[in-house]
Amino acid sequence: MSELVGAVEPESVKEIFACDRICDEHAREAKLIQSSLVPTKGLCHESVEIAFRFIPFSDVGGDFVDFFRLPDGFIGIYLGDVVGKGLPAAMYGALVMGTLRGIHKTGTDTAHVLSLLNERLVQRPISGRFCSTLYALFNPATRELIFSNAGMPLPLLVSGTTCRQLGEGGFPSGMFPGATYERHVVQLGPGDCVLFATDGLHELRNGEGVEFCTFQMEEVWAQCGHTSATESVDFVFDRQVAFSDGCAPHDDITAVVLKVLP
Repeated sequence: MSELVGAVEPESVKEIFACDRICDEHAREAKLIQSSLVPTKGLCHESVEIAFRFIPFSDVGGDFVDFFRLPDGFIGIYLGDVVGKGLPAAMYGALVMGTLRGIHKTGTDTAHVLSLLNERLVQRPISGRFCSTLYALFNPATRELIFSNAGMPLPLLVSGTTCRQLGEGGFPSGMFPGATYERHVVQLGPGDCVLFATDGLHELRNGEGVEFCTFQMEEVWAQCGHTSATESVDFVFDRQVAFSDGCAPHDDITAVVLKVLP
């Protein structure tokens, strides 16, 4: 029996190594594809600066993010968080992004964009898959921020010496047919700064299991009122690293900072 096992083992080992190579290649391809779906750099346009961080939990993740100029002069922003992690979540996230890209160019308002996204996702449901999504528009001419929220953590606004949450949540995208969403309008002023982030940042834990909760996030964010968008996002993530004290994140982390220029 041992002779038979010894004769089979080399082929089995070869098969294992071959499978590992294929899995590694697939992971690299998936990472390359996902990286092509997110911005390569921030955005500075007229009265606004936008910076971001995108940190998947593993090679790929279920968070997604994009921002862009629209033909009417507005700037669009969306970000989201798919339930689950890894390649399955990344594939669903790519589906959501493709659907959003087909909707937002129509010029419809933010609430209607999320309603359309929800209806298209529930038309062909995938068991156990849905996502939180936030879609926002910024008007550089009026400094007006318009957004709708489908289950994402509430955005944080620093204005002067105050820091406060904006709007309210809603049902995640792809969960319930017929879901509708509120349209929130916020008048921003020069120097105002808004943080949009997935729950991977808000729910980050340190070695003792304590969460980097919303209250602490507000304290951190309140210190970013006089910094650029890039400096603000760097500061938040530096504090996140210090808080976690070397502990690896347990979830994907994505953040977008919108800074109204003087």
